[in-house]
Amino acid sequence: MTIPLLEYKPSSQNQRVAGYEIPNEDTSIYRLDSCSSDSDVEELIWAAYRQVFSEHETLRSYRQITLETQLKNRSITVRDFIRGIAKSETYRRLVVETNSNYRVVELSLKRLLGRAPYNKDEEIAWSIKIATKGLDGFVDALVDSEEYSANFGESIVPYQRRRYKDRPFNLVTPRYDDYWRDKLEVDRYKWGEVKNFLEMARSIKTTPVNYATVSTANINIPDTTRKDASTPVPASINSAAGFPLR
Repeated sequence: MTIPLLEYKPSSQNQRVAGYEIPNEDTSIYRLDSCSSDSDVEELIWAAYRQVFSEHETLRSYRQITLETQLKNRSITVRDFIRGIAKSETYRRLVVETNSNYRVVELSLKRLLGRAPYNKDEEIAWSIKIATKGLDGFVDALVDSEEYSANFGESIVPYQRRRYKDRPFNLVTPRYDDYWRDKLEVDRYKWGEVKNFLEMARSIKTTPVNYATVSTANINIPDTTRKDASTPVPASINSAAGFPLR
């Protein structure tokens, strides 16, 4: 028996209020209906990758060529394209396998619905959906939801709704290897690195010792023989004297 989504009370957030600010480059909306050339479709595809994968640089191995071709031929909608890349092995590796269910819910809501979770109750409700239906069922529930349909429909790439300040939350914490992090964070202490020991060794102040050269040419060795007359001197043994053999 499938457990239904738990009830939760949405908190009042600015994405639930009608907008009045002027859109800018941070709130660009990519619509398939507005694409009049192949280059426009390419831009829409890359915008979808940035939104869902949350990577500043999209690697060639991340691309879903089959889905791209279907979208260019208009055989699938943008909603289906978003659904496909959210179910891909790349999304599973970047998001699902490296985070708890609560964190997966938070990231997926931000990337697929364009908003942060309302509260902890919503995170718990959706995490149960992941536990019972898996990643594919969770993605289907989000993409097929009434909220997704009302805001993005079939042809719009999800975007961050109602952002007033700060950076977009889908590109705040990119993943990058230790090599790049070490290059960017030069002053960061790296445990076990030889450079740390060398810096510690150079910081120790030592006083050099000046050794004096010692010459033994003029050293007088004192006479340690006993010349005291009161001390009896044992008589020498005459080897010529005859002793009886025992």
